[in-house]
Amino acid sequence: MITGAAYLVRALQYEGVDTLFNYPGAATIDIMDELYKQDCIRVILPRHEQALAHEADGYARSTGKVGVCLVTSGPGATNLVTGIATANADSVPLVCITGQVPLELMGNDAFQEVDMVGICRNICKYAITVRNREELGRILKEAFYIARTGRPGPVVVDIPRNIQIALGSDEYPHDISIRGYKPNSIAHVGQIKKAIHELESANKPVFLLGGGVNISGANEVMTQLVDMTGIPVVTTLMGKGAIPSDHHLYLGNVGIHGGYAPNIAIGECDLLFSIGTRFNDRITGKLDTFCQHGKIIHIDIDAASISKNIKVDIPIVADAKSAIETLVSYMKPIDVSDWTRQLLSLKSKYPVTQDSIKGLTPEKVISYINAHYTEHIVVTDVGQNQLWTTQFLAVKRAKQLLTSGGLGTMGYGFPAAIGAQLGNPGKRVFAITGDGGFQMNLQELATAVMLKLPITIVLFNNGYLGNVRQWQQLFYDKRYACTNLLPVDEIITENTNKERLPYIPDFISLVKAYKAQGMRITKEEDIEQAFQYAESYREGPTLLEFIIDTEINVLPMVPTGQSLQEMVLVDA
Repeated sequence: MITGAAYLVRALQYEGVDTLFNYPGAATIDIMDELYKQDCIRVILPRHEQALAHEADGYARSTGKVGVCLVTSGPGATNLVTGIATANADSVPLVCITGQVPLELMGNDAFQEVDMVGICRNICKYAITVRNREELGRILKEAFYIARTGRPGPVVVDIPRNIQIALGSDEYPHDISIRGYKPNSIAHVGQIKKAIHELESANKPVFLLGGGVNISGANEVMTQLVDMTGIPVVTTLMGKGAIPSDHHLYLGNVGIHGGYAPNIAIGECDLLFSIGTRFNDRITGKLDTFCQHGKIIHIDIDAASISKNIKVDIPIVADAKSAIETLVSYMKPIDVSDWTRQLLSLKSKYPVTQDSIKGLTPEKVISYINAHYTEHIVVTDVGQNQLWTTQFLAVKRAKQLLTSGGLGTMGYGFPAAIGAQLGNPGKRVFAITGDGGFQMNLQELATAVMLKLPITIVLFNNGYLGNVRQWQQLFYDKRYACTNLLPVDEIITENTNKERLPYIPDFISLVKAYKAQGMRITKEEDIEQAFQYAESYREGPTLLEFIIDTEINVLPMVPTGQSLQEMVLVDA
């Protein structure tokens, strides 16, 4: 007989958990004591629970394992909410364990009591409160199974204090049987053959690849299918890397910040073959104009995602890798070379580039990473920094680019990079962020320094909340309401004294206060020196602050309510 707290630690070991992201509190103090007695699980102590959830997320995305976090009740639990919603939107497997007041106090407004199951029910895959000590093993076993199977996602397990100290069996279950939860991963051969028939009949087919291709590890077999068919490829933001971005048939990202050729391809194709994407509004533009001349085939592990936003002609519920492997086994070569040449010509004629902008630009910084690194992981925050990265970063494999796509969570990038570095100690990890997003979780500098994590933080500082500011510039007559982060009402231009930028905080002084190192870069010719400076230090994080002009925009872009073909290509 052992306590629930001891049982929980043993269950984590049974599930192969090697890293636990944890912030302590009164409602989990007995679990802390059991963790103190063991040395199989590495316990990470971040500085804030929201960052903790993002760290578990980055660990999970970069390793393919289930990310696990543990927090106390009340505010400890509610601080996880943004991270849980972020993981849920992007299909990231997490098991989030929260402490809870004793069962006899629940419902009485006890100190640090919240209904965590009620709060999280709509932003996670499954949430449950353990109400019987003998059910703890089954619930934990099911939590890990649910998190990693089907469409992956976060699971919340709320454990009251009295369950943690109660005695019970130490036997951990081996089998799982959950009535009503039978995720399907194998494609129906009949539907696959229908899809192949449509492919063979099409003159202008396009593959639209989403994050599901990366999650399933289907990258190699997808590349094989593309090579076999010669069909051009576009990706969602989360699908970047589904095939290597330097593949000759890859057109680029599609959507409101997609390239010209990809968006035209969606508008003119006669068959759209979509794999692993939910057709959200960021990629469809005006719904009734999306792929209005073509049939749509849709493969997705989640049946609820098919025909939810866009009605499809051939639905295939299956794991992306399994379905693509079946396609390859039945598919024969087809000839769509004229269509492909047309789209590649558009890509060449209307490239996504910042070549016309003088001086230091995000493209030049990201191009340096492309040219000098191969085995690396790039994690982005959200905003213009994210969009520039997905436009310009060369991504050649899954798990090389991590970003918050579905929820668009500012503050995600740096803590997720910490999780990625912990899960991949031999790889160089870059956190690309903005001056706004970095400030949302910059306290994690302490975590990175204490753990001696050599993360390179690439911070694009334009003095503004750039994504919103861009909309204000283009559609609100430059009324920059609540987006200026500078202490004076000005914008950063090529004439600004960038070395003496009146910005609060001084990021370089700040990182030095955290015992990290930092460098401010204002000129294009100093990019190489900056990255060499970061390379020379492996005992902790390095911040590279690139001061860029305020009005460098993310282009192309599609205005709200317009079709994908109605793009703004240049600044007005």
